[in-house]
Amino acid sequence: MTTIAAVETRLIEIPLTRPWGPDVTEISVIEVVVTASDGEAGYGFSWTPTIGAHAVRALIAHDISDFAIGREADPSIWRAAWEHLHEAGGGGITTIALAGLDLALWDLAARRASSSVTDLIGRRHESLPAYGSGVNLHYSLEELVAQAERWVAAGFPAAKMKVGSPDIARDVDRVAAVREVLGPDRALMIDANQRWSLEKATAAMARLAEFSPAWIEEPLRADDIAGHAELRRIIDVPIALGENRHTIHQFRDAIDQGAVDVIQPNIIRVGGITPFEEIADLAAERGIDLAPHLLPELSAQLSYTLPGRTWVEDVEDAGFGSLGALVEDTGLTIVDGEATGGPSLGLGIRFR
Repeated sequence: MTTIAAVETRLIEIPLTRPWGPDVTEISVIEVVVTASDGEAGYGFSWTPTIGAHAVRALIAHDISDFAIGREADPSIWRAAWEHLHEAGGGGITTIALAGLDLALWDLAARRASSSVTDLIGRRHESLPAYGSGVNLHYSLEELVAQAERWVAAGFPAAKMKVGSPDIARDVDRVAAVREVLGPDRALMIDANQRWSLEKATAAMARLAEFSPAWIEEPLRADDIAGHAELRRIIDVPIALGENRHTIHQFRDAIDQGAVDVIQPNIIRVGGITPFEEIADLAAERGIDLAPHLLPELSAQLSYTLPGRTWVEDVEDAGFGSLGALVEDTGLTIVDGEATGGPSLGLGIRFR
């Protein structure tokens, strides 16, 4: 049996070309390199935009490394690792940190098989639809309209913008302007990033529904499943959430309590590829839509393995490749709103 001989980490700060806000000018990646007892290596990463990168790295370097060394160098150890870490929390920093180990083990397994991770799991799609996305609540109206015009020029069939301004009238003006640029045939998603109370969400959606949003994302705090379920009973616009849900149990609760129409697991925040695949199976079993959150170089690879076609989110100028953070191109291309390609070996995500 090939075992894990070493787990090494490196913290990387990647400046954002387009800041996500005055206090979000860079994102943090914790590179994880797993070396097996036969000398082969696998490369993974954990990710957090603003908070917790040093804590994540410390958890990997100490608790996760201590657990992993000497165990089988295979993604099948995920559940035992999660149970081991559970005393520090069932999700959150623990699952974010665990993703680094899981991705590295999948990369290692695919390299051993001379395969990509997509083909190792089982490819079902050669291409998938992508939507243009922007972290743009702080943009002026002129900047926002210009971004929407770039999405149209790039051929995206759908786009997503931020809402949640203190003044609902500002959101109405901005959504109206973007809808005018997109026209009636492109889908428009809106994302409140947990900024509203139930009362404010109800009032806001009464005014924003006229622009036919395909979904409203995280209208309330992600932990407030009862509130989302109540809002879903009140409004006609589908509710999307999941980027801040961390375990299959949390996703099952949201689905079964009638709180959500579209789940959006972030592959890193749920703990990696292994739990993401389980969450995707849950969505298929429950007959609910799934649209992975962010990280297109990673999300597309996993989305190709799902039974149904799903969206790939492409935040403008925020992919690892477009930020110049990678050693080599992953092979993913997004042209005319269609994501195609990917690495031929492993995950293909190596950081400079």
